[in-house]
Amino acid sequence: MGDKGAADRDWLQSPRIRLGGERWRASCACDPAASRGRLYDEPESPLRSVFQRDRDRIIHSNSFRRLRHKTQVFIQHEGDHFRTRLTHTLEVAQITRSIARPLGLDEDLAEAIALAHDLGHPPFGHAGERALDRSLARFGGFDHNAQSLRVVTKLEMPYPQFDGLNLTWETLEGLVKHNGPLLDRSGLPLRSGENQYIPFAIAEYSQLQDLKLDGWPGLEAQVAAISDDIAYDSHDIEDGLRAGLLSLNQLAEAPLAGPLIERIHQDFPNLPETRQVHELIRRMITVMIEDVIAETCRRLDRHDIVTSDDVRNRPEALAGFSPSMQEAESELKTFLFANLYRSKPVQGQADKAEGVVGKLFERLHDEPDHLPDPWQVRLEADEPEDTARRVADYIAGMTDRFALAEYRRLFDGG
Repeated sequence: MGDKGAADRDWLQSPRIRLGGERWRASCACDPAASRGRLYDEPESPLRSVFQRDRDRIIHSNSFRRLRHKTQVFIQHEGDHFRTRLTHTLEVAQITRSIARPLGLDEDLAEAIALAHDLGHPPFGHAGERALDRSLARFGGFDHNAQSLRVVTKLEMPYPQFDGLNLTWETLEGLVKHNGPLLDRSGLPLRSGENQYIPFAIAEYSQLQDLKLDGWPGLEAQVAAISDDIAYDSHDIEDGLRAGLLSLNQLAEAPLAGPLIERIHQDFPNLPETRQVHELIRRMITVMIEDVIAETCRRLDRHDIVTSDDVRNRPEALAGFSPSMQEAESELKTFLFANLYRSKPVQGQADKAEGVVGKLFERLHDEPDHLPDPWQVRLEADEPEDTARRVADYIAGMTDRFALAEYRRLFDGG
């Protein structure tokens, strides 16, 4: 897969898209005026739509600010230019808007979902998530998507009338289901084998509000999900090159990136390597964004999608890569797992991080009096599962550096 999509742009003639940055509303977009509302009624703003307010509440949350000190792939102290969970989130939001606008979707809703999608990530990225999932195995496990829901509906407490941010149904739906339905049409969990369950936080919240877990979400959420993949694929390559774990020579043989590197060499024979890297990332993002827009238009036309309800009633995603791009992107992910994510330096740091998070949970769960005072409220009345979940909430909210400081306090007498 090269940059053919950037050259062959017949899809630009589709009546489903607008060019030149024009803002418009497609009939299949989620309409803020027709929102299904909030769990707790409150007066709305005369100046901002309900989805704008959701986005703003997320940006102003404590959990959002903490993302700047949480790991993406590389532990933060390894360099100032490596991505953190916050910079990744902002890049996902930017890509999301770049896809949502020409399709006429509600950019504010799409951006809100993108900005909130990683709020539940614990310190040290997926390494911390694996450690918490093992620690909570007896209590329903740990899932960062479910924890994001818990953050915005329970753990953030900026308002006097209710816990959480009181986001709209559409934002919560997108946050929970941006990767697809959690239940089949008969109501059974879609996860298979030993993991056939609905994550705890989602099952708990579903008792308060029905997020229709057996259906696909609106297009805004689907776009946010595919934007996350685009950001991962492109920017993790850039960080891997910066860390010296990948090289342009390696990538020249990799799916998707290889043909783009060849084209860059043709266009700019003497370009310095640092600029080659920037040009590669720019072209990768452009090719994937344009592919998603073109393929989404084709799917909308094929299934005669008119309304947002039509989107939710389809049994498969409507926003996504074309078959050829999907194949190339999947092969690129395999390449990155083998050469970056499973590399000795990254895996070594991940193993250490899992140990830190696992030991923090064990100590705080066994000796909850070590929790800060605000976290000990009603602790005596907790059931074992409640105590475990309270400890997990505390740890999941930590930044990398705070987790290390807590580890030193509890184990080194620091």
